[in-house]
Amino acid sequence: MERTVVLIKPDAVKKGIIGKIITRLENAGFTMIAAKFLRLPEDLLDDWYAHHKDKSFFPELKTFMTSTPVMAILWEGKDVIKKVREICGPTDSRKAPKGTIRGDYGRDVQENAIHASQDAHAANKEMDLIFLPHEIHEYNR
Repeated sequence: MERTVVLIKPDAVKKGIIGKIITRLENAGFTMIAAKFLRLPEDLLDDWYAHHKDKSFFPELKTFMTSTPVMAILWEGKDVIKKVREICGPTDSRKAPKGTIRGDYGRDVQENAIHASQDAHAANKEMDLIFLPHEIHEYNR
């Protein structure tokens, strides 16, 4: 089974829609195997967004991502990375169709309600940054 990391971002936390987002992903048939509500430390964000570190918007991104705690969730399922990204919609919420999480709840590129791992490499890196091995529930299959 494949795994992916989802962050419910500060704008969605402030709107009180954590449960609505979780429900969409559960209804899609994915299994939540780890979750935590946490304020992201700056050093973690430096690793998470290393590919953006030299860009002009990076300081604003860090300020946004530390403005409230986020809900970090590890999901498992068949083709979960691709399918969760489809449910999220395009990164720019202004281009995301209604019916996607970003199309329904986002405002722009930054305030887009949710982060989802881009690929398996990113999912593994993000999982290791957020979750300790004992925090991940292994279902007996």
